[in-house]
Amino acid sequence: MRFIILFGPPGIGKGTIGKVLSEKWNYPIISTGDVLRENVKKGTPAGLKAEFFMKKGELVPDELVFETLCERIKKERSTEGILIDGFPRNIKQAHMLDGIFANNDRIILMNFISSDDVLIERLSLRRICKNCGAIYHLKNIPPKKNGRCDVCDGELIQRNDDRPEVIARRLEIFRNETRPLLDYYSKKHRVITVDANGSLEEIIKRIEEIDLWE
Repeated sequence: MRFIILFGPPGIGKGTIGKVLSEKWNYPIISTGDVLRENVKKGTPAGLKAEFFMKKGELVPDELVFETLCERIKKERSTEGILIDGFPRNIKQAHMLDGIFANNDRIILMNFISSDDVLIERLSLRRICKNCGAIYHLKNIPPKKNGRCDVCDGELIQRNDDRPEVIARRLEIFRNETRPLLDYYSKKHRVITVDANGSLEEIIKRIEEIDLWE
């Protein structure tokens, strides 16, 4: 089975790019954030535990995130490949994820890169529906009606962590804590670096020009 791990700093567009690739390749995309929210909504045992931490504004423990991720991967094992967004974020999580791969699984870390200025602009212009969670970008994916969601007409808001001063701190944390994963995956699996500047169409074209499974 093929696993493509979407990797890169906040604002790089992993979720948006992943959705396009999922449709093109018919690979399901598993986002740890979406999986956790789904479990919380359904009131599963894992969801109730995750909600306890989320309500306190704390990070959900690695073991709990991994539990929900494993459950989803097991459900998708019949497919040819899977895209993973949001995991791993550190070396400990990478070791956990390696533990569920079979010997014949093929793993690629797709590393998206861009400048801090571009990332700060992308995130500061991002808006999220307060009701359904749909994501918009005031420049690249604007809503049809100003300040309202196209899907449910809910109010569009800016998350606190999408403000420029917070974004700069998030990027610093990424460089310090998450970048070491590149060294880890370079030694164990294949790493592909993709320039994430430009339009979504340009980024997808760059990916399609790469022979992923050579």
